[in-house]
Amino acid sequence: MERPAWAPRSIDISVPSVSRIYDYYLGGSHNFEVDREAARKVMEYLPGLPKTMQANRAFLRRAVRFAAAEGITQFLDIGSGIPTFGNVHEVARAAAPEARVVYVDHDPVAVAHSQAVLQGNERADVIAADLRKPQEILASPRLQHLIDLNRPVALLLVAILHFVEDADDPYAAVAELREALAPGSLLILTHASYEGMPLPAERAEGAVDVYKDIRNPLIMRSRDDVARFFEGYDMVEPGLVPLPLWRPESAPEDEDPFAFSGLAGVGRSA
Repeated sequence: MERPAWAPRSIDISVPSVSRIYDYYLGGSHNFEVDREAARKVMEYLPGLPKTMQANRAFLRRAVRFAAAEGITQFLDIGSGIPTFGNVHEVARAAAPEARVVYVDHDPVAVAHSQAVLQGNERADVIAADLRKPQEILASPRLQHLIDLNRPVALLLVAILHFVEDADDPYAAVAELREALAPGSLLILTHASYEGMPLPAERAEGAVDVYKDIRNPLIMRSRDDVARFFEGYDMVEPGLVPLPLWRPESAPEDEDPFAFSGLAGVGRSA
């Protein structure tokens, strides 16, 4: 397999990547055949998954605009993935020209592409780091250069926590980030769940098995388990809901049934 110029030499292009699979779902071009093969296997069980991913991105854009309308101009996007249409810094800057954004990802391709997209941008940057190690993120000079932790921050954990196993204690990582952010900060979160899927959980388990096979387990948590991530936050209306139902800008009944396969919410710290 020929290595394209955009692929860092450090990555093994024979191994599927969650970020590149996600890029494929969204119609992106920064993925390899090994990623597309894994994605197609997942879609044998969840054929409407691209619609779920589109609904996820649409929620992200609505939530960023909401944060900007609430006066928040600092955004920390952990698990940001490969840049695609409607990136956080683009949406935030359109709503608040002074907005500052720090992206975080541990995928080398995602980081490399973010660096290319953000070249020359003095109000946005990217950090190569892992959600499971919050202190490394918080101590990064790149973050500290752009983000004032004494002022409210919008923390985005969009479609990432379902890739963190319970053994790695994602609840502790989210709590540690909450404690480091100023009162009035927002947690913007989405999470995969069997709830809302337009097919039986037994069928969806086939997709979960594909992610397990590529050594990126997909953890399908219940509504109650997802709600636990918001401990210490007051939920913003309408609460924790299927993706299209969070402050929709178009009629939810017009959405594809697969758009409802996932939970979304925003919380504000006291």
